[in-house]
Amino acid sequence: MASPTLITPTSKPTPLSPIKSKFTTNTNITSSSTFTTTTTAFQPRRREFLSLATTILSPAAWLFPVTTPPALAASDEEYIKESEEVINKVRNTINMDKTDPNVAAAVAELRETSNFWVAKYRREKALLGRASFRDIYSALNAVSGHYISFGPTAPIPAKRKARILEEVETAEKALLRGR
Repeated sequence: MASPTLITPTSKPTPLSPIKSKFTTNTNITSSSTFTTTTTAFQPRRREFLSLATTILSPAAWLFPVTTPPALAASDEEYIKESEEVINKVRNTINMDKTDPNVAAAVAELRETSNFWVAKYRREKALLGRASFRDIYSALNAVSGHYISFGPTAPIPAKRKARILEEVETAEKALLRGR
């Protein structure tokens, strides 16, 4: 059974309309055998042209080239001080008794401190290779992952707790050695 919307072939196909390109060339031949050629090319927008021209022709760009040094988040002493603070907060929060009423507040404070520390030092290329950074980052990831998954009042299992404390200790030793 054929549907009424079925397209059937016609005896005379209709050609598609030609597509005009951005670059068109029209050539006119006159009776006196002279060629007249008109070319319409894609013109860049005025704003792009002016910004390019201003950049090239500006003497200030030639005299005072813009070179910004990479932004350093902190000095080495500041990194060591803030890393020790984060390590102490991790230890204090992990070792709190599960019946302590201040556990949720301590976890919230640790989360805020760890987010600040990670946001500040994650983009530092000089710190990414340090053993202290790697171990602190791993410990913070494990602690925050546990509290995000199980809630701020859930105790950390003994195996995970031991691994986190071991990472914190190795990070502290690496900080003392300047690594």
